Amino acid sequence: MENITSSSNFIRNIVVEDLEAGKYKEIVTRFPPEPNGYLHIGHAKSIVLNFELADEFKGKTNLRFDDTNPTKEDTEYVESIKEDVKWLGFEWDELFFASNYFEEMYNRAVLLIKKGLAYVDDLSAEQMREYRGTLTQPGKESPFRNRSIEENLDLFERMRKGEFKDGEKILRAKIDMASPNITMRDPAIYRIAHASHHNTGDKWCIYPMYDFAHPLEDAIEGITHSICTLEFEDHRPLYDWVVRECEMENTPKQIEFARLNLTNTVMSKRKLKQLVDEKFVDAWDDPRVPTIAGLRRKGFTPESIRNFCKAIGVAKAASTVDAQMLEHFLREDLEKKARKTMAVLRPIKVVITNYPEDQVEMLEVPYSVDNPEFGSRMIPFSRELYIDEDDFMEDPPKKYHRLYPGNEVRFKEAYFIKCNDVIKDENGKIIELHCTYDPETKSGTGFTGRKVKGTIHWVSAKHAVPAEIRLYEPLILDEEKEEGLTFLDQVNPNSLEILQGFVEPSMKDAKAHDKFQFIRVGYFNVDPKYTTEDKLVFNRIVSLKSSFKIEK
Repeated sequence: MENITSSSNFIRNIVVEDLEAGKYKEIVTRFPPEPNGYLHIGHAKSIVLNFELADEFKGKTNLRFDDTNPTKEDTEYVESIKEDVKWLGFEWDELFFASNYFEEMYNRAVLLIKKGLAYVDDLSAEQMREYRGTLTQPGKESPFRNRSIEENLDLFERMRKGEFKDGEKILRAKIDMASPNITMRDPAIYRIAHASHHNTGDKWCIYPMYDFAHPLEDAIEGITHSICTLEFEDHRPLYDWVVRECEMENTPKQIEFARLNLTNTVMSKRKLKQLVDEKFVDAWDDPRVPTIAGLRRKGFTPESIRNFCKAIGVAKAASTVDAQMLEHFLREDLEKKARKTMAVLRPIKVVITNYPEDQVEMLEVPYSVDNPEFGSRMIPFSRELYIDEDDFMEDPPKKYHRLYPGNEVRFKEAYFIKCNDVIKDENGKIIELHCTYDPETKSGTGFTGRKVKGTIHWVSAKHAVPAEIRLYEPLILDEEKEEGLTFLDQVNPNSLEILQGFVEPSMKDAKAHDKFQFIRVGYFNVDPKYTTEDKLVFNRIVSLKSSFKIEK
């Protein structure tokens, strides 16, 4: 798989041009998440892009927490983000917090006031919206826009001292209320928020706005290329204005690219938080949500996510990627890493009536024919077995090649088995199947007497290990929304099915995050959250096959 920046793309081209022109001696990028939630697959694209771009040109990448909004941020999110970046396989050069720059940001805001480029406004948020104008109409100047520099300095200092209530005053940049770019119409750059901050505690009661803080952070750290998503394209003139008018020594270049959109997937931290808060899922690491923590718990590998991000590349045009493409790279990676074993998800008992009652045969079976380094394990074969109810039909359709009355199939790695009788309870429910085996047909003996069309998996009933099996379907249904409905109305009520099944005894000591291919069923991961010494829980990572094809 190519490096995400090795093939030609517009961001890499800009970097190459800047280096050739001598604009920068060293490339410095950053990944700057706000710690107000867990990272998701969209952030993974940004992580891979920033880190690999710097790596390609032997530069540096900082991890910076953009923590300028104390009401939504938490240390829990800080720690989860650090864990996610490391799990994806990246190491940052420097770790920074925007809140560590609050004093310098305050001083730069004072500089703007002294230059006549910022003023304290008393308009409410609603009034500011009215004064802002529209795309076709210019805005109106605030009646407080022409306060003197002295008055603005005094008011801003009193804002810092906590003399005003939240929303009572705000500091705005003085730019152009008639600008065709609404972002440039005297944007707010400092707000009052009497809230405790996860990093600075109660030291501050005024906080910089994102559009003011972010360019300053980049400039302070010497970032050369500030890569962000397309919604910030209209903010670039403001970004450049802040760097220039605050007289920053370094001049970063903002570059925008299209964010990742996936089918059947919520790609908004706000919406994900709503799903968590309203108990549609059990936590941020629920395997049904596309957080990196959720993907990790489900059983994704960091390599599969990195390879996916490299394959989709970067572009200016927004588009939606089929979630099956992500699953394609997951299967590709799991095929090389997951041991193959047998498990029965919906058990139905089989009694082999002509097999000795106390006999147990131990069959040595490799974990993977393609990966001999995985070694082999011993599987017990006995008189009573479990098969999956999906592999039996009492009245099958044509071309059904699995088990049914009178039909013979191979039990994988063992013998030919023929179904003779179906035993039911008084309610007509199948209790067990009575079958016979042919001892001449043992796998590996070279038997060629006759052929069967079906092969099914099984586990020995006496030796099987009970296991909870969790099957996942897309959480969000990609259907046209009726007018007035929210994304919550698209939540799939059948996104999780919990089964009580059995796995072969070789898996009884499986540990969290061990990955297996359940033969004929799919890829599964030992759940790190609910698995205990006494209980095995498996998450289905992905099914075995898909019709999805990567275009060459």
